[in-house]
Amino acid sequence: MNTPDVLAWREGYIEALDQTALPHQVRTLRIGTVDQLVQAITSLAIRGAPVLGVAGALGVALAVRQGLAEGWDDARLDAEIKRIADARPTAVNLGREVTAVAARIGEGSQAVEAAALAVAESAVAVSHQISARGAAYLRDACGSGPLRVHTHCNTGSLACLGWGTALGVIRALHADGALGHVIVDETRPLLQGARLTCWELDPLGIEHRLACDGAGPFLISQNLADAVVVGADRIAANGDVANKIGTYGLALAARRAGIPFLVAAPESTIDEATGAGGAIPLERRADEEITVPAAPAGTKALNFAFDVTPAELVSAVVTEKRLILNGQWSIDAGP
Repeated sequence: MNTPDVLAWREGYIEALDQTALPHQVRTLRIGTVDQLVQAITSLAIRGAPVLGVAGALGVALAVRQGLAEGWDDARLDAEIKRIADARPTAVNLGREVTAVAARIGEGSQAVEAAALAVAESAVAVSHQISARGAAYLRDACGSGPLRVHTHCNTGSLACLGWGTALGVIRALHADGALGHVIVDETRPLLQGARLTCWELDPLGIEHRLACDGAGPFLISQNLADAVVVGADRIAANGDVANKIGTYGLALAARRAGIPFLVAAPESTIDEATGAGGAIPLERRADEEITVPAAPAGTKALNFAFDVTPAELVSAVVTEKRLILNGQWSIDAGP
């Protein structure tokens, strides 16, 4: 896929692929201020839990540079960094990486930049490790294939800097000749499945079919999928999973159909400070994202960006370090 980098640090600026313009236009944003970065994150031009973590890390470097140029005091710098961390509340990676890189501010701007770039570099390796372990789990759980996999939202290179988590698992199955086809949910309200996941799968030569979100559980009940694979924006200490709205219904359907429901996410998505899913802050977005253009003017909406899937519905969580089966949180040797 001949496209610009999803996210990169270029001589004191952040360059980001504008994911709101895809698939019809490939457009790069040049971000030089905290205001611009926060806008890019809240508008979903920059999105995907692992990418948000990297954006947060690079954002600290950006804030330090802007602060030096504009003469910010410590209080102003702290406030601007907090704006970045709070731009999207559900994805724990964003705040976690902001905090980690901000801890290096006392060592100078070069140390901050080095720490931010290290976060970006590790993200790619992590997604490959997740993918290999997740594909091995599905081959063991479902047989050698070809497997039919149902997925939700976008968890590929656009969300994970060049490879993917849940979509990375699918790519690994495809590379092993163990993939049949993929069912891709459209993913309301901004259609990340239709716009982004299909855009990624097509040039990879992966057979896929697009489905309306409301059809997902029914399709699973009709024996059209052997497994469901999704990502996560935050995993509570008890294993409850916050992911894009619509995930919970797929988990219920997978349990009733007796097929694996696999969550693929980096260790950084596990939030040990949050005991259970009920304590995860769930982002609610503007009514207009789902009321325009179809609903009458003035219609109010319940536009939750995420839902929470209880741990008991999760067959396994796969990270770069371990396979967590049915809530058994222990290190697995894996591939």
